[in-house]
Amino acid sequence: MKIIIVGAGAAGMAAAASSAENGADVTILERNEKAGKKIYITGKGRCNFTNAAPIEDFYQNIVTNPKFMYSAFAHFDNQDMIKFIEDAGVPTKVERGGRLFPVSDHASDITRAFTQTLKRLGVKTELDTRVTGLIVEDGKVTGVKAAEEGHLSHQKEYRADAVILAAGGKSYPTTGSDGNLIPMLKDLGLKVNQCYPALVPLETEGAYIPQMQGLSLKNVELRIFSVKKKKPVYDEFGEMLFTHFGISGPIVLSASSNIAKILMKEGTLKGEIDLKPHLSEEKLRNRLIRIVEENPNRNFSHFFDDLLPSKMIPVMVDLTGIDPAKKLNSVTKQEREKILELLRHFPLTITGTRGFNEAIITGGGLSVKEVDPKTMQVKKYPGLYACGEMLDVDALTGGFNLQSAFSMGALAGYSASKETI
Repeated sequence: MKIIIVGAGAAGMAAAASSAENGADVTILERNEKAGKKIYITGKGRCNFTNAAPIEDFYQNIVTNPKFMYSAFAHFDNQDMIKFIEDAGVPTKVERGGRLFPVSDHASDITRAFTQTLKRLGVKTELDTRVTGLIVEDGKVTGVKAAEEGHLSHQKEYRADAVILAAGGKSYPTTGSDGNLIPMLKDLGLKVNQCYPALVPLETEGAYIPQMQGLSLKNVELRIFSVKKKKPVYDEFGEMLFTHFGISGPIVLSASSNIAKILMKEGTLKGEIDLKPHLSEEKLRNRLIRIVEENPNRNFSHFFDDLLPSKMIPVMVDLTGIDPAKKLNSVTKQEREKILELLRHFPLTITGTRGFNEAIITGGGLSVKEVDPKTMQVKKYPGLYACGEMLDVDALTGGFNLQSAFSMGALAGYSASKETI
């Protein structure tokens, strides 16, 4: 019984291991020169492959279609993943936030755990091979058409009892995931939701943002509002970074996944940063008064010296509209309230996201309504399975995305081998 798997990424290799363990004859077709190419760059080259949190917590970290993942996590969860990696001879460690890494801090060890396991199970991997089409006969998928990368006119047919699509989304296209299979899914009459960059930096307007390029803020609160509804659509505490185009950093990347669809619809969103979230309004107001009382003859240009990073001070002074040469004992109560407002609500205007080249993952993809969550089989086409980033399921950083891919792949591989054997 033969199974063809398209893509040797996280989901594809998990699917291959799962189906081969059930006795299937498995071949992976991978367009890159090596397997797991995207895994090598995850976690800044260290590969945060899962999270130690209880599996119930995973659903809170899945932004789109968390309920779709119930069966996949029930079949293969984070503890199964840790055992798989350690059984393959790779020691693991838990870091801040429950993030799991190989002890070596080398992403290549995670890839090697898979490739060595697949070799032991007799899985065949054909590299530099691009799938160009699906073979559909009497409403059933019976194989794929593929060609050597760079020689696409010389196509070859690969027949199989089941085909598992695990070709990824559009993020980091240099790793081979450029969404080239999406048109094939549309040609089959399947619903594909618009793909968009997710877990990606945000672009802002205003010349004052690039002035702070490279400045990292810790322990701040980022809030983003829908312009139309005037209410927060995102509110998170943590670390962020100013760039030449806008903002980035952990809470910004998470924000991008949460606001992407709203941003596409509205075009512009308002944001604000609470620079002193740990201080109550009263304590912050008293601190501002104390600064004036203790430094009455200091110029206003030095008002924020003990409050903010130096790179941010000229920007803040400018935003207040107060003369930098004004003495602090001349600062009015109304002006202090303006300062308080800026510290609590530092303004941002978000105009878009960066592109797929900078996105950690892809939002959108094959609608989960087209796929049976208990098996990962495409409902309209027996013999066709889909898993991983190709589907409209996306999670936050911290190992939740990779675990989702591993879990979907493992379920798809198991289901396909069960059907075909």
